[in-house]
Amino acid sequence: MLMSTETLVKDSRNYPILRNLQYSPLKQGEEQYIVLWDPTGLSSEKLVLPLNFFYLFQFFDGEHSLEQVGAEYLKKYGEFMMPDRLNKLVSDLDDKLFLEGERVEQVQQQALDAYRKSDVRPMAFAGKQYEADPVKLRAQLDAFYQSKEGPEQTPSENAGKPVKGLVAPNFGMKEAGPIYAWGYKELREGQVPDVFIVLGTCHAGLEGGIAFTDKDFETPFGRVAVNRPLVDYIRKETGDTFFQEELLHLREHSLEFQLPFLQHALGEGRSFSIVPVLCSFPPATLTGGEYQGLFERVDRFLSVTKRAIQATGQQVCVIASANLAHIGIRYGDQKPPTDFSFHRCMQIDLEMLKKVEEADPEGFAEFILKEKDQRKILGFSPIFSLLKLLADDEAPVKGQVLRYDRGITDQFNSTVTYASIVFV
Repeated sequence: MLMSTETLVKDSRNYPILRNLQYSPLKQGEEQYIVLWDPTGLSSEKLVLPLNFFYLFQFFDGEHSLEQVGAEYLKKYGEFMMPDRLNKLVSDLDDKLFLEGERVEQVQQQALDAYRKSDVRPMAFAGKQYEADPVKLRAQLDAFYQSKEGPEQTPSENAGKPVKGLVAPNFGMKEAGPIYAWGYKELREGQVPDVFIVLGTCHAGLEGGIAFTDKDFETPFGRVAVNRPLVDYIRKETGDTFFQEELLHLREHSLEFQLPFLQHALGEGRSFSIVPVLCSFPPATLTGGEYQGLFERVDRFLSVTKRAIQATGQQVCVIASANLAHIGIRYGDQKPPTDFSFHRCMQIDLEMLKKVEEADPEGFAEFILKEKDQRKILGFSPIFSLLKLLADDEAPVKGQVLRYDRGITDQFNSTVTYASIVFV
């Protein structure tokens, strides 16, 4: 078949596609910039850009040529961007592995091969977000419990009761540690099994919504073993369906942050195992339509996990590592949050969490859909999954919000809210 001379081959250099990166605004004096980085950890680089360059990234979608990107710049700012500057920008992005293409695919495959050959998921944030030395880590965790923001010293009202589930933050441990402690005090004082399904938020996103790994997790207190009977059952039933994106476990913090708290709460000498799962799917998944394939995949994950629990005869506790609202410029809002907008967000959060306390996963999803996820509830998928896995008509569970708080993430008061919630 003859090709028209007007047919263009869309090579990645002329039609660049930006990877799923994270960004944060940065202010230096009177100048504002954007900092970009790769949440998967495939690239350890960061890139600081002026706002006018950042504006162009919406056109790095594989559909716009560099010539068309330059035209968009002219339309927006009324001045030409010289081709050499645009080519330099693309070159810098490519060097830092920020663009889709063969080079990134090769690096991803090499990293995946190396990860699968390893028998352990190594610590990625020890010495950064929490102490790497076990003695210092123990003191750090103790301090969270003793903090004025930490849990009350009197016994929990659930002391001695079976604890079925827990929602804990995955915000920075140094800032949110006392709020984690509110939740893990419930595990320390309640009755809990030796198997934990730990559902983490995948901040880098997942094409398939769910990602397992069969690696043990390394911590300063020692290795946390994966529960082989449950993981092997799920792999036997589904093949590699839920393991295709397991590389994202390597640099994701949401599971790693829970494990030192879990070891500390149960007693470092107690043996237990985990089923580590990363989740990332929007509330709209439940609406079908364009999300039908993803809905079926998530539904299969939930059903096969419940069957695995029944087939292996194990008692489990489910932990969701999840934050709530994300508001401010860093998260796509036009303006920084004010005291009024934060307090309004808090009111809506607490109203939303009533559905979680009622163990109503569909009601939780409908609440967020009704507000069109304007507050970006990033922890939706692990919380929803926890509620579905805990659902039991014969022994319904009930949730209780223990503590709610927020953290500031940049110079513009961009805010993340989070809570500890126990289920008994």
